[in-house]
Amino acid sequence: MDTTPQPVQRLIEAFSRLPGIGPKSASRLTYFLIRSQSDEAGELAEALAELREKIQFCSICFNITEHSPCPICQSEERDRSVICVVEEPLDVMAIERTREYHGLYHVLHGVISPMDGIGPEDLRIRELAERAASGSVKEIILATNPSLEGENTAMYLQRKLVATNIKITRLARGLPMGGDLEYADEVTLARALEGRREL
Repeated sequence: MDTTPQPVQRLIEAFSRLPGIGPKSASRLTYFLIRSQSDEAGELAEALAELREKIQFCSICFNITEHSPCPICQSEERDRSVICVVEEPLDVMAIERTREYHGLYHVLHGVISPMDGIGPEDLRIRELAERAASGSVKEIILATNPSLEGENTAMYLQRKLVATNIKITRLARGLPMGGDLEYADEVTLARALEGRREL
């Protein structure tokens, strides 16, 4: 017989549905909130409610934002002729932290993954094709992850966009800073050789 109170069990189940949170972590988070002296549970509830109320997808790039279009799409300082295609909003944040990219973005919200039942129609690919057809885009950077699904999605996008005569590029992949050649796998080394550039 399970003696766990229903509200506790419900919160554990809710936490365990989050990515990267297993049943044990969900239980630890739940019992942390029960034991906390301050109103951390209330603050968490308010933050979640505010997230649902105020966050939306940008009508142009589909990044998360409070106001649509998002600040990046509205900025007159961005290079409007370049679009960087990423899988998730977190990828936009990662690229923005480099302070090296000054173009626009397009967030797909996933990758093509037949095993998970995700096809091209489930992503923001149609909207990307419409942006590419606008005539103002000169380059599309495919910045999907170097996973099997990310590679397949990039290849699909390349085939879909080839008729636009827009320059299609892929993020370079290879050796990380501080890495040793002897520890790199063959695929990483091969990609590093393919992506070499003149100094």
